[in-house]
Amino acid sequence: MKWAGRCIAALALGLLSATGGMAEDRAEAGRPASPILRHVADYPLPGRPTRWDYMSLDKDAGRLYIAHLGDSSVVAIDTQTKAVLASVQNIGQVHGVLAVPELGRVYASATRTHEVVALDANTLKVTARIPGGRYPDGLAYAPEGHKLYVSDETGKSETVIDTQTNKRIATIPLGGTVGNTQYDSVSKHIFANVQGTNELAEIDPQNDTVIQRLPVPGAEGNHGLLIEPELRLAFIACEGNDRLLVMDLRSKHVVAQFAVGKAPDVLAYDTNLGLLYVAGEAGTVSVFRVTRQGVIRLGDQQVGANAHTVAVDPATHEVFFPLKEVGGRPVLRVMRPSF
Repeated sequence: MKWAGRCIAALALGLLSATGGMAEDRAEAGRPASPILRHVADYPLPGRPTRWDYMSLDKDAGRLYIAHLGDSSVVAIDTQTKAVLASVQNIGQVHGVLAVPELGRVYASATRTHEVVALDANTLKVTARIPGGRYPDGLAYAPEGHKLYVSDETGKSETVIDTQTNKRIATIPLGGTVGNTQYDSVSKHIFANVQGTNELAEIDPQNDTVIQRLPVPGAEGNHGLLIEPELRLAFIACEGNDRLLVMDLRSKHVVAQFAVGKAPDVLAYDTNLGLLYVAGEAGTVSVFRVTRQGVIRLGDQQVGANAHTVAVDPATHEVFFPLKEVGGRPVLRVMRPSF
């Protein structure tokens, strides 16, 4: 990749200065005219105006799965019509949700009951409840070993589930509060944010051991995580200091960092447009263009109160934000790039 020139500029703008202060990144040339996203429509969501959390897109089936944390339910949406297909109840304080099309299943982490719940993707009926640790949160699937990896946030570990038997088979101590977990299709490894130690843990699914602990300098509360496998990049959202860190997975070093909206949480990536979205608790989404030459910050946009979770459909370029209350009810806000 032709990173050298861009990385030098990014480092000069974003990394810690010699005096220990944080240099603010500046406007980049070529930034599109505001607004970055245009509002397409709001669609009604079921349930009470309570908190929503992670989402997972099954693009082949045309379904979006949303964790309705405050209502302890998983909501399935038809991405073409935006109609609600189902609302699966009794998934206690659901945080994470992950569609695994090759298994015909959807997994959800239920923190109230300390378990991971398996749903049949066709019937949307619960088929298994599996111990998930103290505070199961983020989910990632490693297809080679048919294993599900679950962030046990306050349990300071990673729970491993065999998806062929739907049984917990391992617990991997990580030594600190665990943020989001992601699978890298190139290395075929699992990466997990360890907030308590400002590290990114690299796990080998063949033996479920931590093979590297990668320092993440400049991180405070490195919670959100997204892997771009082709470009060998890890994007790390830090809720403690409102930064996005970019790690080169070849060198295993942070090569750039940027300011983002307050308390960043969930990230989403449009692979076809090369657009990265970082959603924050303050309702701001920060947008970046990702190319082989580097990462360009396009800017921030206010989306709506508590718009801390985001998903994107690369086929239509629609960007989804579940908002807990608009006009007294929850809605799915759909937006698209305006350029």
